[in-house]
Amino acid sequence: MRKIFLLTLLACCMLLGAVAQAAQITDVKWGVNKAEVLRIVVDVTDTAGYAVDMEGDTLNLTVNADKGAQVPHSKAVKSSLADSLKIVDKGSYTVVRVPLKQRLLEKSYKAFVLKKDPATGRPFRVVLDVTPRQASYSGSGAATTVVSNRPVVSNRPTKNNSSIKKNTVIKTSTAADKKADKKKSSSKKKNDNKKNTAAAKTETTVNKPVNKSDADKLAVIKGNGRFRTSGGLDGKIITLDAGHGGSDPGAIGSDGTKEKNITLAITKIVKEILEDKGAKVYMTRTTDVDVFGPNASDAEELQARVNVGEKYNSDMFVSLHINSSVNKNVGGFSTYYYPKTDNDLRLAKNIQNKLAANFGVDDLGVRQANFYVIKRISMPAVLVEMCFISNEKELTLMKGQWFQKKTARLIAEGIEKYFA
Repeated sequence: MRKIFLLTLLACCMLLGAVAQAAQITDVKWGVNKAEVLRIVVDVTDTAGYAVDMEGDTLNLTVNADKGAQVPHSKAVKSSLADSLKIVDKGSYTVVRVPLKQRLLEKSYKAFVLKKDPATGRPFRVVLDVTPRQASYSGSGAATTVVSNRPVVSNRPTKNNSSIKKNTVIKTSTAADKKADKKKSSSKKKNDNKKNTAAAKTETTVNKPVNKSDADKLAVIKGNGRFRTSGGLDGKIITLDAGHGGSDPGAIGSDGTKEKNITLAITKIVKEILEDKGAKVYMTRTTDVDVFGPNASDAEELQARVNVGEKYNSDMFVSLHINSSVNKNVGGFSTYYYPKTDNDLRLAKNIQNKLAANFGVDDLGVRQANFYVIKRISMPAVLVEMCFISNEKELTLMKGQWFQKKTARLIAEGIEKYFA
């Protein structure tokens, strides 16, 4: 009996030891691509949580795993962004500190995980991509797709101290206001066309701050501030935003497939499904056009999309996009929200849960971000990244009607559950 007890105790100790060592960092690597995007990869023996934050000019990646004894305390880095990185053991977690040589104009970094791959022997990995200021173009002048957090035309993040003035507000629904807006918009377009003789924009990653002179001239529409969050879909007002469009193609696949076309196709299907269930649905664009107009500034284009949701006093705003990464193996769905109401996170979870549970691709989860269109709008809003155009398998999927219809149906089901 004593022997059985000792064997049981030994087994328990071994099990506890294995659990204690389940998540341990075995290596920290870095690399830089042609666009000067700095990638840091943390190898972990098992699944681990992570967080990213800025501390002055230092970017911190915190991983919920022990630092292995073989991992050095620091590494030299050859990058325009940093000369070194430090790996700090905090006991139950580890912090990878990256002292930056340049101040980032925008929140141009993104972290994600790559699952353990037994076929290739690759461990669970936490990846951090950092994009420098001048990473928008390759040397040939062609657009270079870098990892997306995503600071692009139509969902770029904005700083908290935005230069958009609060007093440039237009109330909705009066004929005089509409006439004034039309006249102002026409005048603005003429001035822009004189100043901008270059070809229409094709960049997929723009890290420019919003130009203050442009922001000061924005016509900002504000709705009544009331939105419904329950009671079913019937009668609810929903604004759908098909990402990019017109002069802005969004991310581009290896075969030339443009994000703007995929987002528009899926958005139209979502609209049809929701309308069949009794919702009143508006779209920021129904064809391949810029929402504000050609040659608009980033602020003008983004605010024009927000204005559609506000104009119709929508109950929710959903922006649909396709993701992209320098790592061709990264894939999956993710949904972003900004916690300006008590319902943004709930909406994001309802949509993400539907997508994650019904597709055989990675679940990148629900994430908080200060993207313009979900932060600047008054009603609950989310931005959905519907797989990666840089992933060849997912690129093939998203071009097919099966994927587009299924994705649209699941997004609509997530919206319906939110109102249930």
